[in-house]
Amino acid sequence: MGRDWHHGPRLSRLAVRAGTLLLVLAAVQAIASLAFYNVIDKETLREDHARRVAELLVVSSRLHDIAPDDLARTMSTSHLEVELSRVPRAIAGTSDDMVGEIHAHILHWEPTLADKRLLLGLEPSRFGYGNLVGAMQLPNGHWLNFRSLNITSGWPIALRATVLTLITAVVGFAIALFSLRIITRPLRELTDAADAIGQGQVVPVRESGPDDLRSLARSMNGMQARIAATMEDQARSFEAISHDLRTPLARVTIAADLIDDAEIAGLVRDSTHEMEAMLMSLQQYLRAQHIAAVPAVMDLGLAVADLCDGVWPGKVTIDAAPGAVVCTWREPLLLALHPLIENAVHHGGSARVAVKPDSDGCWQVIITDTGPGIPEDQFDRILAPFYRIDEARARDTAGFGLGVPTAHRLLQRFGGGLAFSKAPDGGLEVTVTVPVARGDEAS
Repeated sequence: MGRDWHHGPRLSRLAVRAGTLLLVLAAVQAIASLAFYNVIDKETLREDHARRVAELLVVSSRLHDIAPDDLARTMSTSHLEVELSRVPRAIAGTSDDMVGEIHAHILHWEPTLADKRLLLGLEPSRFGYGNLVGAMQLPNGHWLNFRSLNITSGWPIALRATVLTLITAVVGFAIALFSLRIITRPLRELTDAADAIGQGQVVPVRESGPDDLRSLARSMNGMQARIAATMEDQARSFEAISHDLRTPLARVTIAADLIDDAEIAGLVRDSTHEMEAMLMSLQQYLRAQHIAAVPAVMDLGLAVADLCDGVWPGKVTIDAAPGAVVCTWREPLLLALHPLIENAVHHGGSARVAVKPDSDGCWQVIITDTGPGIPEDQFDRILAPFYRIDEARARDTAGFGLGVPTAHRLLQRFGGGLAFSKAPDGGLEVTVTVPVARGDEAS
């Protein structure tokens, strides 16, 4: 039987590490791409500048024939300075190898410039790059002087490379995360199932994903079946033994009536009654290991009121919020509430039971008493079977420390919760989180 276990959206450590690894790989890819472009695109960079200069010279020559006065203003940009002069500008760095390559590329792009007097040089810029300076003589004898700024900077191409690399990295990162989420979904389900199995629930694991995960899910399902069968067999065996022990106890009780000594007879009778109560408590705890129930819609306020009025009339004050209707397992829930309310009534003389939703919308049953309470360091210990706090609560109740463990086991198996805290009046406050059945379990 499947159970509902609560798990919010969370990013596992594996997903965080994998995402971090993908992010580092994307950064390495971006850095490597930039370094790659910086190394191999020197020639491309020179060709690009040569093409732009060739276009500049051709367009400027034609524009000079049409509107010479507007040439400098029209052709100048933030990266290009153009002016007309009667003499060429003083040009340095004409022997630089890069200048020769750019000159060859210009003539390659515009062969018509081969008949022109074209001077080129390289001068340093204030940003540490090189400016391409040059002059071309026009047909009327004037010189077209120009300066192309920062031609050795790789940013025009590096910028395009950066944008392309970042887009590729982001898209790849998104695809990788999406794929990782799909691939690790069975692993997350296995993790949640393992947590639920550790709490005694039986959670069928969907056998999906890669072969290894499907095999693991199949093994976990088989393991659950074997563990559940073993625990049920043990619980039923001990339960049967406890039941069979009642027969000799009944004989001893009858034999007590035949004892002439009234004091001894009373002692025997009281002992058998106590042993019978212990066996009843043990049977309830063992039954909690394998009890099965069908979820149904119930009104928590009415159910708690019926339970209290039938067992502790006039001793329990109930405050139920309106609309406390939930689809849950009625019998296991009431079996869990019974010993908790019984303890509150016994140790406090009376009890207050509130039914209300918590901040997450889950319904809670809060049981409060005004008794001696329990030290906070004992909250976890009282969940263990057979544990009793003799200092705070004298052993004058039936059973031997199985009431709270039985309630905890039932709530744990069906997806509920149990918590303890100090009550405002000094007693004990017990908070029961009501288990809620999923749609497929309630159908």
